[in-house]
Amino acid sequence: MSQDRAETERILLLTEGRTTPLSAKTATGVLRYSLGQVVGLIDSTQAGRTAGELLGVGGDILVFAALGQAPEADTLIVGIAPAGGELSGPLRREIRGAIERGMRVESGMHFFLNDDEEFSRLAKRSGSTLVDLRKNDAHDVARFDAFDPDCLRLHTVGDDCCVGKMVVSVELARGMTRGGCETKFVATGQTGMLIEGDGCAVDAVVSDFIAGATERLVLAAKGHDAVVVEGQGSLANPRYSGVTMGLLHGCLPQGLVMCYEAGRAEVVGLEPMPLPPLEEVIASYLSVANLQHPCRFIGVAINSRLLSGDEYRREKDLVQERLNLPAWDVVRESVDGLVDEALKLRRQLADKGSPC
Repeated sequence: MSQDRAETERILLLTEGRTTPLSAKTATGVLRYSLGQVVGLIDSTQAGRTAGELLGVGGDILVFAALGQAPEADTLIVGIAPAGGELSGPLRREIRGAIERGMRVESGMHFFLNDDEEFSRLAKRSGSTLVDLRKNDAHDVARFDAFDPDCLRLHTVGDDCCVGKMVVSVELARGMTRGGCETKFVATGQTGMLIEGDGCAVDAVVSDFIAGATERLVLAAKGHDAVVVEGQGSLANPRYSGVTMGLLHGCLPQGLVMCYEAGRAEVVGLEPMPLPPLEEVIASYLSVANLQHPCRFIGVAINSRLLSGDEYRREKDLVQERLNLPAWDVVRESVDGLVDEALKLRRQLADKGSPC
């Protein structure tokens, strides 16, 4: 997938029944980073409210009850990705309406629009373009070809899904580039692909080929000073840990960033399954990551969206003391401290003449 989105492109985000930060991660990512002009969200259960109110980003962009009530747009992006790719009646109705209008429809669901007989027929008639972000042809096992020794490999990991790994990855890559270290954000999920314009949704890759698909993405970034490979799932979340393991082995990171949401005590979607202590999660990642290549953590990224300013400062002090690692919320503060740690690692590896 490769796409250059025009800044003038008018976008509607479909978030029917799921306009929350956890459920509408794709919509939130597009609002925060994507080129193009988002002119509205569609959710019949939240009509009249704003993106800023519901998602914490997007300001006064309005939510509309249906496509027919929303402003005209060029593109409809399905801003949610229900587990298993289920397509509810309301979702299907709005997608059908967009196709009938000849709009471009982009989806990160496991349900593929192009495989749907009705959608394909309507698209041919209207001239609509259907984009299935998760569809891929990755069928290569990892070969463990030599990576570029001059390109630092960083990887974001977490104690659970939906903790902010993509945001941290984008912010870190952009911050390093601003600091003079040309860095590629390697998108491994549908939202990252919408932002970056390339990548691969590795959770839709056959399990044998996840490491290989990840390896190909890193090799394709040759010529950059560094890459930040977006993390997925968590070793501590048994639903998605297989994807997490494939990413770790595929990119053989030299540096890791630990991401977590302050206040979360249970695995999302598997409540009341408790999350292990961060110390145990970090030890697990180090054990797996160091099986084939030296690797260490460079810092911690705190998702403090549920904390007040005072609560955040206490949390930051506590986690730095507990883990003996520097920590920041890269949205609440800035990514500069994490950038400094990444550049420090790059200098240390260069001084040691570290193998790739």
